[in-house]
Amino acid sequence: MSVNEKVQQTYRLQGLSCTNCAKTFEDNVKRINGVQDAHVNFAASKIAIEGNPSITEIEKAGSFDHIKIIQDNEESTKQKGPFWIRYDRLLLATLFIILGFVASFLFDDTHYITTLLLASAILIGGLSLFRAGLINLSRLQFDMKTLMTIAVIGAAIIGEWKEAAVVVILFAISEALETYSMDKARASIRTLMGIAPKNALIIRNGKEESVPIKDIAIGDVMIVKPGDKIAMDGVVLKGYSSINQAPITGESIPVEKQKDEQVFAGTINQDGFLEIEITKKAEDTTIAKIIHLVEEAQAERAPSQAFVDRFAAYYTPVIIAIAILVAVIPPLLGGSWSAWFYQGLAVLVVGCPCALVISTPVAIVTAIGNAARNGVLIKGGVYLEQIGSLKSIAFDKTGTLTKGTPVVTDVTYYTENRETALLNLAALENKSQHPLAKAILDHTNEQGIDYTATKVDHFTTLQGKGIKGSINGETIYVGSPKLFEELYGQPLDEKLSLTIADHQAAGKTIMLFGTENQVFLSIALRDELRNESKSVISQLHKQGIRHSFMLTGDHPQTAEALSQELGITDSKAGLLPEDKLHFIKKYRKQYGNIAMVGDGINDTPALAASTVGIAMGSAGTDSALETADIALMADDLQKLPYAVNLSRKALTIIKQNITFSIGIKIVALLLVIPGWLTLWIAIFADMGATLLVTLNALRLLKIKS
Repeated sequence: MSVNEKVQQTYRLQGLSCTNCAKTFEDNVKRINGVQDAHVNFAASKIAIEGNPSITEIEKAGSFDHIKIIQDNEESTKQKGPFWIRYDRLLLATLFIILGFVASFLFDDTHYITTLLLASAILIGGLSLFRAGLINLSRLQFDMKTLMTIAVIGAAIIGEWKEAAVVVILFAISEALETYSMDKARASIRTLMGIAPKNALIIRNGKEESVPIKDIAIGDVMIVKPGDKIAMDGVVLKGYSSINQAPITGESIPVEKQKDEQVFAGTINQDGFLEIEITKKAEDTTIAKIIHLVEEAQAERAPSQAFVDRFAAYYTPVIIAIAILVAVIPPLLGGSWSAWFYQGLAVLVVGCPCALVISTPVAIVTAIGNAARNGVLIKGGVYLEQIGSLKSIAFDKTGTLTKGTPVVTDVTYYTENRETALLNLAALENKSQHPLAKAILDHTNEQGIDYTATKVDHFTTLQGKGIKGSINGETIYVGSPKLFEELYGQPLDEKLSLTIADHQAAGKTIMLFGTENQVFLSIALRDELRNESKSVISQLHKQGIRHSFMLTGDHPQTAEALSQELGITDSKAGLLPEDKLHFIKKYRKQYGNIAMVGDGINDTPALAASTVGIAMGSAGTDSALETADIALMADDLQKLPYAVNLSRKALTIIKQNITFSIGIKIVALLLVIPGWLTLWIAIFADMGATLLVTLNALRLLKIKS
């Protein structure tokens, strides 16, 4: 390895209790010799380190918050013991404070036994708080632990041991609740991580053996028995079964899988015996990519979170300044130094920005995790917020609003020799790769006509118009009405034109078959609408989407007919992929934000140009996972109204949290004016706000697809 080559390692963290702790830990790691850079993802509880420090050095950097490190791919070793073991220090400190209060009644507040018991409670309950606070104070870093440390030490100095002890205990309880709520929010990631088995049954040297997934290679053959989870992505070699794909796509209905069809790690084999050829390494499976993208998405700062971060940067220094003024100005004007010093300490406590700092990330983490469990991959807080605030959505037609599999609906003949006309049409279409060709061949097969023996010479594709070839020395054409108008050099006859107009008005695509002199038949095809398309459009309009667009390469009449049937507000027809891109760009420039929903492959330019690109049926589609801002893992349009609803609920909760966390601080600070603010009220205000904003955010877990 060259000297300049950068080594990056990722570790999972245990014990990361708050966003401020995450920042302090990140700064501490950056100070380790040999570390070029470090980044903590608080939401996912991970750290990425550029460099090669030892685990001992990293854990030493996090010792102030009892942070432990585990390898990124290892199981968590966090103890899941009883409450009294996990929170033994908190319970012991609580016992001492109770004994201290009893002693104050038996003796008095200043008796040495009372002081000793309360001081013990402060030391036991606040050891980690003081360690972090004093380190931060030595570096002039004023986060909530620094403010709390100053307040508690100050209260002890002026003899307010009861107040200091209660502040420590309540702060410890608040941190425990905050940790619990963040763990609850992160549970969606842990659920995803536990989906795929750690081992798979692999055939090697003619024998079945259990192999750790990290040791499985592409091309290995995996055995999956009925009821087993599939451990790796692959393609079915042998067997037939129903697969429950809900962990990946959110689909509740099992999907039938047979030879040559793709299966995903983490899905459940229900009733068949399968042999599967591995197609991806463990770190490249669909579920691995989803986990990675979800974790990265939770680290992305939403606009509201960016506002909170900017606000907090000014907020804390202002609070410190206010506390100093409260402690100093009134005594200079004749007030009591001890009374107003106490008030200043209370201002420091009530000013701790715990609730404000956590108000947005806990909502973002909860919403994105819930979406992932329901088969919707949202790749950042910014997209979570944007999808809920949009008023315009554009849809690709084929494969998005429709099933993507056109069928023949009508055949009209203009010749007596019908069977020969249909046979020659099928023989010519058999040379084509156009999507409509398969539908025509399927229709011909249903009629029992064998076209395979018919020889076609000089086959040519007429770009954007149709195809032509020679059968028995006669040149024949299949294509749009426009092609035949060009061949004839004049408009089509009235009867044929009326037939074409009727079909197009019904939303059908028309193909003509004939020679330069005569049309033998017209064939009408229609790409059937998805069963859910109409209801989804209706739901979106009810949710406040004012403008919906259908973008298609179809004839304008066909597009208009489908738009009316679906209830879409407008359609743009005759578009090539680059035209869709230009439409999205022009719309954004003239009217503002718009989402684009497509299949994630043909519509990639338009998806990238839109405010929010939404890819359909993205499970196993690498390009869709990489290019889309939101990926609907199942081929199910119903997930779109769910995503909009989740986003809007998240936006509402974020606004509620920010408003409440700032509002309660302002109310508490106003109590300084009459001198009513106490350390008890201050810590209750801070703890109550933190608890309420986290519980409010956890309501997002209840939103279902």
